[in-house]
Amino acid sequence: MEIVLALAIGIMGGSGVYLLLRPRTFQVIIGLSLLAYAVNLFIFSMGRLNLGRAPVIVPSHGSNPAFYADPVPQALVLTAIVIGFATTALFLVVLLASRGLTGTDHVDGREPEQE
Repeated sequence: MEIVLALAIGIMGGSGVYLLLRPRTFQVIIGLSLLAYAVNLFIFSMGRLNLGRAPVIVPSHGSNPAFYADPVPQALVLTAIVIGFATTALFLVVLLASRGLTGTDHVDGREPEQE
């Protein structure tokens, strides 16, 4: 399962970088989102999935960290997802405003010249 997760992270990251280099604004936004999802998966996978372990300290177990799940990666990923949705919505609003002002969705604001 680790190889599948590593391949998924790699494919999403590579696709995100490829789309970031495209000339259209919508493709750049989708590339940023894919790259953010790849980083979220990476952070979440580094936290390891611990089954049957408590996320909070139970007095009967003491303070041995082997008995507990690490809640920090889950909290980081949840925060990153919320911030990612907000920035994607902001980028889409800026994209629509730019499209309305310039009439094109090209990154530099002009269509390439056709020969």
